[in-house]
Amino acid sequence: MLASHREPVRRRVLEAAHRLDSDPRLLAALEWARSRLPGDATYGDPLSTGDDAVGRLAAQLAPLAATRPSVLREVGLTALQVWQAHAGVEEQHSDEHVVVLFTDLAGFSDWTLEVGDDVAVTALRRVGAAVEPLVRRRGRVVKRLGDGLMAVHPTVEDAVEVALAARDAVGELEVDGHRLALRAGVHVGTPQQLGGDYYGRDVNIAARITDAAGPGEVCVSSTSREFLDAERFAAFPLSGRRGKGVPPDITPWRIGRRPGGPRG
Repeated sequence: MLASHREPVRRRVLEAAHRLDSDPRLLAALEWARSRLPGDATYGDPLSTGDDAVGRLAAQLAPLAATRPSVLREVGLTALQVWQAHAGVEEQHSDEHVVVLFTDLAGFSDWTLEVGDDVAVTALRRVGAAVEPLVRRRGRVVKRLGDGLMAVHPTVEDAVEVALAARDAVGELEVDGHRLALRAGVHVGTPQQLGGDYYGRDVNIAARITDAAGPGEVCVSSTSREFLDAERFAAFPLSGRRGKGVPPDITPWRIGRRPGGPRG
């Protein structure tokens, strides 16, 4: 008998919660508040949510808007927006310099066709175990890209040291009788940050600089080369390898350590 009395009460509470959750006045007030709070007021769309725990939670909340407006969704995203801003990962100002590093494995796609998926996955796991700890000592992994990754670093020398160390570490790996060869590209610029990811012209240039690198080579843009200590690093221009999409005023340079030079 008691259970039968509880059911109507439960139903009325749920109906009231549903009406409150879709109240247009509350929704308008929350949207107004989000536009004036710290952080990205559009936080929650695919571009603004990175591949971290907070980004994944926001990505789960965001689709609720596709079915119906939700006060609870707005409350949740507002909290994440403010947390993101105070955690220091809010949208970056366009005048802040960031060093972007890309890596990939030379000839990996063709080799995968020969050896099959199982061997390829084994190789990727071994490469990740060798490379990612090196990246995290000086920078941050932004995202994994098939047989490579994108990372950001505080200085050009940090990114180059990581790239050279990663190149050497991967060069020592042998999988199914095959020696793997990593290549890397570094460019410094002012990309746009949204969530945990970066976008824009300077990211594209970094990717193109990587395309200019041969197996086992680390390349930097001419802009980045200016930040390198000439006593530590030797640089060789690769004017003929500029590649599609690289502006004419930017030349790729192959970088190596000078024998006996100081190390960072």
